[in-house]
Amino acid sequence: MTRPSPPKLDRKSIAIWGDRTIEPGDRRQLRLEAGESFSGTQMKLPVMVWRGPEPGPVLGITAAVHGDEINGTGAVLRLMQDRAFAPRRGALLLVPVVNILGYERHSRYTPDRRDLNRAFPGTAAGSLSARQARLIFDEILARCDYLVDLHTAAVRRTNFPNVRADISRPEVERLARAFGCEVVVNGTGPEGSLRRVACEAGVPTIVLEAGEPWKAEPSVQELTLRGLANVLSELGMTDQPALPPPHQVVVEETHWVRAGFGGFLQFHVKPGDTVTAGQALATNTGLLNRPLEVIQSPHDGLVLSMTTMPAVVPGDPVAHIALPSTGRQFKHVEKSITALDGAAIEAQVREHLATSFTVVHFEEES
Repeated sequence: MTRPSPPKLDRKSIAIWGDRTIEPGDRRQLRLEAGESFSGTQMKLPVMVWRGPEPGPVLGITAAVHGDEINGTGAVLRLMQDRAFAPRRGALLLVPVVNILGYERHSRYTPDRRDLNRAFPGTAAGSLSARQARLIFDEILARCDYLVDLHTAAVRRTNFPNVRADISRPEVERLARAFGCEVVVNGTGPEGSLRRVACEAGVPTIVLEAGEPWKAEPSVQELTLRGLANVLSELGMTDQPALPPPHQVVVEETHWVRAGFGGFLQFHVKPGDTVTAGQALATNTGLLNRPLEVIQSPHDGLVLSMTTMPAVVPGDPVAHIALPSTGRQFKHVEKSITALDGAAIEAQVREHLATSFTVVHFEEES
């Protein structure tokens, strides 16, 4: 089978937007035509361009490609408010909500019931989702040298902060490592996703997965802002020193652990915990407290994602485990996590994410 040719970007200047020119050192708000509502009301996509006084790369930062994933939106808005993020070189291209039509409906999806993050590069004459995707491809991506795309878990789940990146691409690996998450998951990304299409079009792109939908979680935003500051430093856009994580592991494989019975879960781990093969993740009981199963981790690894819904049916995902490549790597991460200072953002985010469910110590029956 012949692989389709990579999408072609028609590169555009960060300075020129129609009849508007944005000079070095300027910061301007723009609103791009993004389609119409069912009533025919014109919808606008809010965009900010923040140029430094000196030449340099253009870093795009996007959030809410899924309209209910607004942790990233909160982080982008806080970045806009903080002059410490002002680029000295190059420019920031900020899109706090990509899926503006889904966002208006508090929905992950676009009004035509499609996943925008499977619609790229899109087409100007296609479905509503395809047209939205094409707008981002032609007007945002075409002006970027690099891109960071901010996501959260899907509904009724939470994600421990991790970067998704195709590290076979050197500039993508550079971004992924610089961002400074504890975990980098290597992969190309799904067909039609913004990250994958951007990389194929020549714009190195990473995704941050962190937290829950419909929330702007303080510790998640703090960690996101630290990561964005690290990327700005790495690209030479600011003179601020980077703040590296206490450890960093690149994983090639992850595994979802699922419920075997319908029941109600009592959790024994939290996002960001290390687990060993055979360790209890959750106890599944019936509604009269009859034990049904102890759900165990099949591998040594780190808890990357968890359900926040304790009521499950057979096959429901319970925990997503990131699998370190070697036992030595796992032991290094385990030791580093144990030594974390309680005031460190890595420790805080673990505690905050765990407030979405009850975690109790597992006691084996004698």
